[in-house]
Amino acid sequence: MPKITFRPLIAIAIAATAWSGFVPTAATAQQPLIRGVGNAVNAAPAGALTYADLVSLADASEVVLRVQVRKTSRLKPEQAPGLAPGMARLLIEARTQTVLSGPAMGEKVRYLADVPLDAKGKVPKLNKQVMLVFARTVAGRPGELRLVDGGAQIAWSGAAETRTRAILTELLSAEAPARIKGVREVLYVPGNLVGEGETQVFLQTENNEPVSVTVVRRPGVAKAWGVSLSEIVDQAARPPERDTLTWYRLACFLPRSMPAGASLSGSADQVRAAAADYAFVVEQLGECTRTRPAVER
Repeated sequence: MPKITFRPLIAIAIAATAWSGFVPTAATAQQPLIRGVGNAVNAAPAGALTYADLVSLADASEVVLRVQVRKTSRLKPEQAPGLAPGMARLLIEARTQTVLSGPAMGEKVRYLADVPLDAKGKVPKLNKQVMLVFARTVAGRPGELRLVDGGAQIAWSGAAETRTRAILTELLSAEAPARIKGVREVLYVPGNLVGEGETQVFLQTENNEPVSVTVVRRPGVAKAWGVSLSEIVDQAARPPERDTLTWYRLACFLPRSMPAGASLSGSADQVRAAAADYAFVVEQLGECTRTRPAVER
């Protein structure tokens, strides 16, 4: 195999940074990123990342692997446009230990990363450290990777790998719920008794696969709700458990309130009932807690 030099990867980084127009802000000063190219080492411990953080990283990745850092080379300032103060842009060469998902990788991989300088303004020593890397391959350049964003290289631990493997299993399952793009329509149907009714929320998904939420009202009984991943709207459907992929799709991507014009209900009272049931579902799902920005796919 011909030897791969540093120059092409650095050139790609400069071109992509200029194209993205990324400008570090106060909010990203501690964890800047070069979209689609180089990225910052996550400042927080891997164990501090939430379920939503890890799903966001894994869902945007073509390949997830465990590597051991073998060598780091700091880029010159002119080779690191858009680099935030207090950071260094490194070319990292690592040895592949295992591929958790994605295509087979060679023994050696390389990628760019922005890492925070230590208290003395020096580059941290990363050699021999083990990392989990969430990345995409570079067409025509075997062994070169582009991390998916600023938190895409995290310190390895057994617990972090176990959590990541479980998430990848969910994502790769044939029964994985579709990515949600928005609310298609909401319909409230009153029942025969006072206080009885049903709200059906039909969601728009990335691949047009069916996903719906049903809320059932019965007199003297607490509201019941559930999620259906088939064409059949099932009153017996159950709510998703927290920190599962179905929960993530809903809690992190449903609008916080029913979109204007989404209700197909006939009267104003029925529209209000639909909106109230929608708000009930959002409340039941709880907060989509993140410690880092969601990854752009």
